[in-house]
Amino acid sequence: MSNTTPPSLSYRFSPRATLAALGIRLQGLTLFGPVRDHVHIGQKTITHTPGQQFYDALIAILAGAHGFVEIHKRRRSDPGLQAAFGRQGCAEPSVVQETLDACPEANVAQRHPAMDAISRRQSRGYRHASAQSFQVVARDRSGMPCGTKAACATQGSFATQRHRRGRQWGRVLATRYDAIVVDRLLGGTTQLTSALRPLVQATEQPLERAEHTRCRTVWRLDAGGGSVAEVTWLLEHNSHGHCKDYAGTRAQTLAARVPAWVEDPRIPERQVGWVTMAPTASSRPVRRVAVRCRKKNGQWGGGGLISTLSPHEVLALARQPVDRVTAPSAVLVASVYCDDQRGGGGATSCKGDKQGVGVTKRHKKRLAAQQRVTQRNALAHNTIVWARQWLTPYVPSVRHWGIMRMVRDVLHVSGPIVFDHRQRITQIMLNHADPLAKG
Repeated sequence: MSNTTPPSLSYRFSPRATLAALGIRLQGLTLFGPVRDHVHIGQKTITHTPGQQFYDALIAILAGAHGFVEIHKRRRSDPGLQAAFGRQGCAEPSVVQETLDACPEANVAQRHPAMDAISRRQSRGYRHASAQSFQVVARDRSGMPCGTKAACATQGSFATQRHRRGRQWGRVLATRYDAIVVDRLLGGTTQLTSALRPLVQATEQPLERAEHTRCRTVWRLDAGGGSVAEVTWLLEHNSHGHCKDYAGTRAQTLAARVPAWVEDPRIPERQVGWVTMAPTASSRPVRRVAVRCRKKNGQWGGGGLISTLSPHEVLALARQPVDRVTAPSAVLVASVYCDDQRGGGGATSCKGDKQGVGVTKRHKKRLAAQQRVTQRNALAHNTIVWARQWLTPYVPSVRHWGIMRMVRDVLHVSGPIVFDHRQRITQIMLNHADPLAKG
């Protein structure tokens, strides 16, 4: 009886073994398939197609690269990671940059339906059961400083940089799932008031918001976007709104008409009260709440909230007992808590992407090229969010982890990747010394 020799195995160490496991999962889901089907770039292919180059750039971002120059360091030096994502080679960073620079406007338009198709297949925000609960979406804007020669780069609103030039970055986020619905590049002087309508209209396609789901959508806006004209337009669009009032002077005038103030049990320095003056410019019934907080100089600083939600709906969104609906003070405080939840939405996601995905580190002069980079950043963000959802049943602690911690800790657990004699991955082993390896 002859002895048979078992097939030889080979081992390749990877500093990102968990990311390799994610790559195998994404291959099984054919995540990048809609992009290959919808986006057609008329560019000569020598070694790697434009689609493969963009795929390499996405893998590098997931691996923690803040610039495309890091493709060499984080991709080429990790053949096990490349194989996990179905790639046997790696495009040169300069070639990726040239392909992005040559991207025409038509490819940007082709990319939008491809991104929408990916979201419909994977995003829980698209599959949200609107009949059971509201779909809460937040809209925010963040400054993207860049060079003075870049397209649409003008002096605008950039934190702590008064005379800096750049563009604006508009985002719509499904806050229950931390998933990006729309990411758009805007001019440097664009304010939240002028960005509301195009961003709201852009959400129609990815969420397929029909009339019956539109009335089950709640928009949360900051004070910078809650002007009378924009809020009126939003309400006429048959959507719900729970947003801050735009004008601080008007908020102070309304606060003077509050008959009684109620102290916030969570924040003793804050008081809230119902505004009894009837609104003059609203096309739908709204409830208005005045909020004031004690400043360091002892004076009161205030603001206002505008909401179309009923008391039952406010208590449900604020996660308060619904049996307190008959207590006006309970509904009043719950309205403020609903607005407090906005702090963990768009603004936090923008900050997390700047730290974890490095969205402010990749700039292009041409607007079409920068829009492609913005789309890729959004896909990387959503991919990380979906990975967190898949891991939560096994490691519940990652439920509340941000983008930076997911990239830095979860996707960077080291270990060997085992290949069989046909160079197929058969096993991924994690470093047992890593505290996350057991989960």
